[in-house]
Amino acid sequence: MNRKDLNEMNKNEMNKEEVIETITPLQGNGPSDSGPFYHGTKADLKLGDLLEPGHNSNYGERKNANYVYLTATLDAAIWGAELAVGDEPGRIYRVEPTGCIEDDPNLTDKKFPGNPTRSYRTRQPLKVVGEVLDWDGHSSEKLQKMRDHLDELKRLGIEAIND
Repeated sequence: MNRKDLNEMNKNEMNKEEVIETITPLQGNGPSDSGPFYHGTKADLKLGDLLEPGHNSNYGERKNANYVYLTATLDAAIWGAELAVGDEPGRIYRVEPTGCIEDDPNLTDKKFPGNPTRSYRTRQPLKVVGEVLDWDGHSSEKLQKMRDHLDELKRLGIEAIND
């Protein structure tokens, strides 16, 4: 059954929740990771919200993001929450992909062997299904070391892969 068929079923027989549950496992030729998946940010989101590409990135030059990013490790989500642009507190959400996901080339084979952080990206929305409230951030020293590293990459003109 293809996505068009699912959309037709949605109009005729199924509600949106059922369609999202049906689509979630579809990952095309991408990774077979079944999650759970997380998204770290400083945005204040609600259950059921959809995170979609096409907005300014939370990182680097804040260019229009062609993808939405997710991870299957809490540590990677913590980095996302801590390093996102803004003064608001970091937040970590449980998310479900609504379409195909692929390895994030910024953290995988294009830059590092394999996918040790279990980090992915998608052009389809991510649905917020929960929030992780009990998490500990990195030490201030470790966080500053990462910020210094990112500043050095920026100084060298190395940006995130967004194509």
